[in-house]
Amino acid sequence: MLIQTRPGETGTAAHDRLYRTLRAQIMHGELTPGAALTLRGIGRQFGVSMTPAREAVRRLVAEGALTLSSSGRVATPELSNERIEELAALRALLEPELASRALPRAHMALIERMQKINAEIGEVVAWGDAVGFIRTNLEFHRALYLRAQAPAMLAMAETVWLQLGPTMRALYGRLGRTEPPQHHRMILAALRAGDEPALRLAIRTDVTQGLRMLAA
Repeated sequence: MLIQTRPGETGTAAHDRLYRTLRAQIMHGELTPGAALTLRGIGRQFGVSMTPAREAVRRLVAEGALTLSSSGRVATPELSNERIEELAALRALLEPELASRALPRAHMALIERMQKINAEIGEVVAWGDAVGFIRTNLEFHRALYLRAQAPAMLAMAETVWLQLGPTMRALYGRLGRTEPPQHHRMILAALRAGDEPALRLAIRTDVTQGLRMLAA
């Protein structure tokens, strides 16, 4: 994929597009834990110079999406069990709260959209598409959380997703999924019923169960 400068686009905008592309790849598990990256390799892959590659890497290291060793090696994180447990605990705190705040604005159009996304999750699971599963699963959750109208809280949740992206790719292989997560049905049922305690429980279980199994 080449990140080419568009007509009238500044260098800063091109750098930002490279950063967002790399960020999405990491968040959606396109890179496995411990995958090494080089500025030269990024430059070749995306057709950019070293400067935007360096800036994108710097931003992703600051967000915890990449690690930078004392020797200068850049890689996706290999999370310890303690770190996985910490990030799972953050998801358990942030996401039920986002869902609770979204509930008063969770009208039928949103529920129908989430049902459609869940059907797409079933399709990518049938294809064995790990990256597609992670992407559509996060889309399912983001569709709900956007209704919370809590941008700072959602940004924190997305930073956690970003740090977990490669680990989620590894977890997908462990779980051997054959259908969408069962708790998605519970989330949808709680939304239809306007049941906040059930929604909080379904979200908390959905976002932590697999991670805590991995850390066990």
